[in-house]
Amino acid sequence: LKNIIAIAAGVADGLELGDNAKAGLLIRGIAEITRLGVAVGANPKTFAGLSGMGDLITTCSSRLSRNHFVGVQIANEKKLADILGGMKNVAEGVATSKAALVLGEKHSVQLPVTKEVVRLLFEGKKPFQSISDLMTREPTNE
Repeated sequence: LKNIIAIAAGVADGLELGDNAKAGLLIRGIAEITRLGVAVGANPKTFAGLSGMGDLITTCSSRLSRNHFVGVQIANEKKLADILGGMKNVAEGVATSKAALVLGEKHSVQLPVTKEVVRLLFEGKKPFQSISDLMTREPTNE
């Protein structure tokens, strides 16, 4: 799921929303990843260490991240097909986003970041509106 969050982080960076907005997005992202992981039997502590938070921060911050790149391009209102067609490697978060929503529904886990990424990639939602809706939603245990 980190790759889905990296797409959202790329959108935030592409929109130049700043470090505080991106940090808030990453916190919501790790909370989302943890909720789904726990629902399928993972230990919640796994997500707080290097393999969880550490990997997420790297993937969401690196300009070399394919998924982050997709998010930046989406923020610049490029078409997904054009973005993917110009890439030599796969951005796993694109296909994973829909599958993650299905898994979340199966386990009754809300995945608001993932839902917004799906809306951005496949439903034509505008990047600023999507990030705004996500960041102004009612706070939960994040």
